[in-house]
Amino acid sequence: MKQRQLEILLQQVPPPTHPVPNLEQYMTPAPIAADILFTAYHWGDIEGKTVVDLGCGTGIFAVGAAYMGAREVYGFDIDKNIIAIAKRYARSKNLAIHFQAQDVAAVKTACDTVLMNPPFGAQKSNKNADRSFIEKGFEIATVIYSLHLKKTMPFLQKMINALHGEITYQKDYEFHIRRLFEFHNKDVMKYDITLLRILTHQ
Repeated sequence: MKQRQLEILLQQVPPPTHPVPNLEQYMTPAPIAADILFTAYHWGDIEGKTVVDLGCGTGIFAVGAAYMGAREVYGFDIDKNIIAIAKRYARSKNLAIHFQAQDVAAVKTACDTVLMNPPFGAQKSNKNADRSFIEKGFEIATVIYSLHLKKTMPFLQKMINALHGEITYQKDYEFHIRRLFEFHNKDVMKYDITLLRILTHQ
């Protein structure tokens, strides 16, 4: 499969129908998700591997991992409604993905690879919201692919070093979020984000 083909498939993954503001349920754009999945594939972290999508939303990374030949795929999200959407879509495409409504902190499933777009902590009430996702990734996976606000890189590098992890690859993207909630004062919000590939040295 070519990257453009995967991108077209990922564009079909449905968005959340009733997004919850404090959960920052902003769907990863298909071009960015496809690029991350191909990056992980070429590093040998998808095909034949057990992959977990943490904070999966409607499952764009989980779906992509299934299409790219992962051995087993799991998706976890605290929102039961969003998990119901993810399950329906996976069934409609005959994709064997295990979706479960669960707080990230309670996830115990060991895996090879975590793929995630955790909350950016862009809202003041959600500051450092991505920290618990990284900590969980270190608990359950050998390698983590994770998206974060570029401006938080110094903090994240210190945190990853403290957890005895290693950043082996990073790439910058411009993430566009369309107006979803009343407090959004622009039609499109643009964020500079960075993908990190992190070895946990498990």
